[in-house]
Amino acid sequence: MFLRIFFLVLVISISAIISPVTAQSEDGNTTLARLKYQGGGDWYNDPSALTNLIRFAKSNYDLPVTNKYDNVDVGSSDLFDYPFAFLTGHGNVTMNRAERENLSKWLKRGGFLFIDDDYGLDEYIRPLLNNLIEDSKLVELPFDHQVYQRPFSFPDGLPKIHEHDGKAPQGFALFYEGRMVLFYAYESNLGDGWADPEIHNTPSSLRTQALRMGTNLLMFALVGG
Repeated sequence: MFLRIFFLVLVISISAIISPVTAQSEDGNTTLARLKYQGGGDWYNDPSALTNLIRFAKSNYDLPVTNKYDNVDVGSSDLFDYPFAFLTGHGNVTMNRAERENLSKWLKRGGFLFIDDDYGLDEYIRPLLNNLIEDSKLVELPFDHQVYQRPFSFPDGLPKIHEHDGKAPQGFALFYEGRMVLFYAYESNLGDGWADPEIHNTPSSLRTQALRMGTNLLMFALVGG
């Protein structure tokens, strides 16, 4: 009897370790997350951005995604209920050891994180990302990577939505066991293009580009990549 209980507990424990991120709510739809972090950076800015992206993506493709997202602490076990998370801000972002380990485990188990530098984030987030997953450093994606190809084509890579310092936009990624688990947009600012148009007065043509690129990221993360 003792051995049977021992092996049952062992099986449950192993399943918890290797089980992938759960992707569906009770109605069969996926809910997306926005990550909350410490350090003083405004993780909460442009709250309409992710909602508008979801609406745009669902209007073009039959994605089983709920219309509203959840705010989730980066160190919370709740993160494993979400297959896709969004992180943005203008300033400092810090993560303690437990938060870094939680985020790393989530990525390894199937999670996908999109980070959008809303100007001022880069100097804090880049060192963190380069030490997030062992033997994995940020690499710039070539323009022929599938995330730039479908469903919308971006032959020159990330679109430039907000000028900031006038630098060319760059898309960086982290890989784990051959899978892209994280995409980091630098000097592009897709989130400004997703936000309600009156917030940043972004021209409609640029908003469309931003929403299309965001749809590519959602499709890559949720449908296959």
